[in-house]
Amino acid sequence: MTAAFFITGTDTEVGKTTIAAALLHAARRAGLSTAAAKPVASGCERTTDGLRNNDALALLGECSLSMRYEQVNPFAFEPAIAPHLAAREAGIELSVAKLLQPVRDMLEMGADFSVVEGAGGWRVPLAGRETLSELSIQLGLPVILVVGVRLGCINHALLSAEAIARDGLHLAGWVANIVDPATSRLQENLETLTERLAAPCLGQVPRLASASPTEVARYLDLTSLKGLPLTV
Repeated sequence: MTAAFFITGTDTEVGKTTIAAALLHAARRAGLSTAAAKPVASGCERTTDGLRNNDALALLGECSLSMRYEQVNPFAFEPAIAPHLAAREAGIELSVAKLLQPVRDMLEMGADFSVVEGAGGWRVPLAGRETLSELSIQLGLPVILVVGVRLGCINHALLSAEAIARDGLHLAGWVANIVDPATSRLQENLETLTERLAAPCLGQVPRLASASPTEVARYLDLTSLKGLPLTV
């Protein structure tokens, strides 16, 4: 049995990659094989090997199956702007159809635990009227929502969860990533999220001095993810 999840966030800069990499690490620690994809990434750096994205590299570092960078991140763009704008500047039409096959190829590798990380929030635009969320819809992947806990996060989280449900997808779980520990009434906000999000909380991650996958994984619990072939 294998399990795969689409990782989205309530906004950009809420720690999607931090959580995705830590989920992969937690799965590896539980004895599962892992693979990942970040099909489109902007804000890449030019290297002797080509354009490279730090988020995609972080995911690659937690893949137990042998994968090339291009298998994790098939569409890489240099400007740190919205992916559809970066693709347009590069003369590429960024469509769901172009993203589907590379992600399917990754999933067909048959890892016990796979993640597909989106970009930004749930309604990130692609070419035309398409959005990146349609990739998850086409693949039928359950979703893990990373909630960047700060002022306004309850509204963003509930609207994201509503959109995911409206698109016919299952919200498998959510992670509270506390990006602003000075958030007023922090504990009450976390309690409200727990009450109102109809999915299990996989963990509450505090603001850490070193948010490495090893460290963040300590705060995550995968046991409530349905379909995950855990033996613990």
